[in-house]
Amino acid sequence: MKAIISAAELASELAGATPPVLLDVRWQLGGPNLRPEYDKAHIPGAVFVDLDAELAGPAGARGRHPLPDTEAFGAAMRAAGVSADRDVVVYDGGLGWAAARAWWLLRFTGHPSVRVLDGGLEAWDGPLTSEVPAPVQGTFAPAPGALPLLDADGAAALARTGLLLDARAPERYRGDVEPIDPVAGHIPGAVSAPTTENVAESGRFLPAAELADRFRALGASGTSEVGVYCGSGVSGAHEVLALAVAGIPAALYVGSWSEWSQDGNRPVATGPDPQ
Repeated sequence: MKAIISAAELASELAGATPPVLLDVRWQLGGPNLRPEYDKAHIPGAVFVDLDAELAGPAGARGRHPLPDTEAFGAAMRAAGVSADRDVVVYDGGLGWAAARAWWLLRFTGHPSVRVLDGGLEAWDGPLTSEVPAPVQGTFAPAPGALPLLDADGAAALARTGLLLDARAPERYRGDVEPIDPVAGHIPGAVSAPTTENVAESGRFLPAAELADRFRALGASGTSEVGVYCGSGVSGAHEVLALAVAGIPAALYVGSWSEWSQDGNRPVATGPDPQ
């Protein structure tokens, strides 16, 4: 099963006998909830999922978007109509971060078939509706551990023994600025790999071969383990998705910099080099 799906492919599948469960995960960092945008217009059949409330636990010592409670996440997915024996497609407004977070969580908790709409809602040229569906209750029972997961110590070790990618903007990696978290810089040994470089101007992923070349140039040799972190485990999920498109498995450090930077005992590197 591919990790992404084109708008044309999605339109075809939605018209088929067994359409996928469709989740609308529009979200913006630090902004108001985008449920009103969903209510105005969404792809027919899509169910709104709130990233902050349903795809993350409460912000705190584990970061701004820690893993959600497993049972609460499962209940939210079942309410959205998710079952393990039915394909799921997730989309957001076009950036891809929120959709990737939903993709990663569903895959991490054992769902076998989840794809992200490449380019998000902006790539969709089919009909839209304001009608809110009433999905049939799903049966999905999450079982965490199906994808590799890093904690802070694991991320620190991987930065030395394998390849740890920092998906944030280059200026945050270097420590030039830090608009959100308490300390600027990066995990020592991590390599800068901005998420924005995974996509074309259209917002769609680069071809798999180009992504593979990109990650190979960053150090993904095929023999060492690869991990990713970002600010709070959202854009990092997009990087894990890009790596999956390229055929490279990778672990996600969900707590990311928002967890790391809260602990004054953890080392911080600055500048353009991994160190």
